[in-house]
Amino acid sequence: MLILITGASKGIGFETTKYLLSHHHNIVAISRSTLSFTHPHLLSIKGDIKDENTIKMCKEYLEKNNLALDILINNAGCLINKPFEDIQLSELQEIYTTNVFAPFLWIQNLLPYLKKSQHPHIVNISSMGGILGSQKFPGLSAYSSSKGALSILTECLAEELKSFNISCNALALGAVQTEMLSQAFPNFKAPLTSQEIAEFIGWFAINGQKFFNGKILPVAVTTP
Repeated sequence: MLILITGASKGIGFETTKYLLSHHHNIVAISRSTLSFTHPHLLSIKGDIKDENTIKMCKEYLEKNNLALDILINNAGCLINKPFEDIQLSELQEIYTTNVFAPFLWIQNLLPYLKKSQHPHIVNISSMGGILGSQKFPGLSAYSSSKGALSILTECLAEELKSFNISCNALALGAVQTEMLSQAFPNFKAPLTSQEIAEFIGWFAINGQKFFNGKILPVAVTTP
């Protein structure tokens, strides 16, 4: 399988990339910094997911090699922990551009290559904070609302793309020990490591479309 994952330089994206490579898949990894390892089945592209030139580089690679894209994992995310009344417009725009607009554009631009696959799967990495009725926390209004938007986008795309046999699901993650979690909850110790959640994400990306489409699946032991 050919799998593209964003936010691959650290944390969950980094560990998911390693997990998928260990299972002999071909990976296109998008990251803002250079990956700390190489692999014969890995194409590492350094770039910002918000930059159209990064999308263009991926499309050129897929087009040049006449490749089908089997799985797209929109993992890259951005968080700000700040009281609602103090959030600046520029900060809100950064959160929504990273967490909503960028995944929207990546899916849109990579559709022609997903359509070439026999069983394509789009996996959006959302958050328990973006689920209706889940516990919410002060300071995370921008982050949680953006993840809510990504979750609803997932449901919309599952319906719109099913005629192309493209499945689209979201994994709403709970507490995982990452830099982002430490930013949101500085003194909290999560029950899951990046390596542990990466194994589930990797398995789900490969197999989840056999069982689900248009679903926002809670993956959480605690929130946080």
